[in-house]
Amino acid sequence: MQFAWKFGVVALVALVLVALPGGGSALDVVLSALTMGFFAAIALLVARLYRQYRLDIESLDANIKLALYGSLAIAVLTFTGTDRLFDAGGAGVLLWFALLAMASYGLFWAWTRYRRYE
Repeated sequence: MQFAWKFGVVALVALVLVALPGGGSALDVVLSALTMGFFAAIALLVARLYRQYRLDIESLDANIKLALYGSLAIAVLTFTGTDRLFDAGGAGVLLWFALLAMASYGLFWAWTRYRRYE
């Protein structure tokens, strides 16, 4: 019963945002605020992880650091250009997925080299 009540509240809020005059603009504002909050939470997590593992990161080999920072930069730039890539059509969407896959692989590669025992 609680699930149905909570779902009803969310559905009612969504209906109000869409049905009100200017609701589309209000929905854009709410969506933008949620997106900014999501990326701010990710930025705070990354900053905390950097502070926690600063010595480990600084002691990495130069190639591993390059892969780590390069992968993070590719991911940030890909998320920044999401609208442009999605507006470009199917090729843009494929490029978006390819860039995120490449960034993910680079992070995974750096992590496996960091965890490797030599």
